[in-house]
Amino acid sequence: MTIRSSIVAATAAGIIAVGMLSTVSAASAEVAVRTPVPAVDPAVPAKMQTAVFAGGCFWGVQGVYQRVKGVTSAVSGYANGAANTANYDTVSGGETGHAEAVRVTYDPRVVSYGKLLQVYFSVVADPTRLNAQGPDHGTQYRSALMPTTPAQAQVARAYIAQLNKSGVWKRPIVTRIEPMKGFYPAEAYHQNYLVNNPYSPYIRVNDLPKVKALQSFYPALTRPQPVLVRG
Repeated sequence: MTIRSSIVAATAAGIIAVGMLSTVSAASAEVAVRTPVPAVDPAVPAKMQTAVFAGGCFWGVQGVYQRVKGVTSAVSGYANGAANTANYDTVSGGETGHAEAVRVTYDPRVVSYGKLLQVYFSVVADPTRLNAQGPDHGTQYRSALMPTTPAQAQVARAYIAQLNKSGVWKRPIVTRIEPMKGFYPAEAYHQNYLVNNPYSPYIRVNDLPKVKALQSFYPALTRPQPVLVRG
């Protein structure tokens, strides 16, 4: 069981032990970095687009993209595993093939896929960590992009190549580009988790710094209020 799984279980029971809080506080959050503007980011038809991003715990990934202008929906879920294993308890075992991911629907007239990638690599995830983000470890926490169109795949490949040449990180990028095989929304209690639980130790240590980095790096791209999952 991961640290976060333990917190979910303890929170559900109404108990969070002092030792657990200490463990979370000691966990190292990902460090935001400034990344270059994508060199390849062609315009696409002016209709709503969908993209899927996996970058560790979906609470933080969703919390960031909910605050990006042009994003009309950011749904936490499970990507690239089977439908019958798309639930939190099973995915947490790390053997389903699923990644915790967020399906982002966006208006390309306001924000491009390339800009969403720039946000991803600069504030959402550390692309040099294999099957791990923050205190969480396992294939379900892998850094992965799931393009939904050939154009997105082209931009993703080009940007990763650009970042590898840029020298932003000393270690190689291990973010995967995976074919989109399926996305299944997560349980209701996982949706809007960052917004609903801003005082959670896990959120405060690992995810709120990502939101602050978004606001600092991309103030013109940051929404004043997050777009929430309804129902």
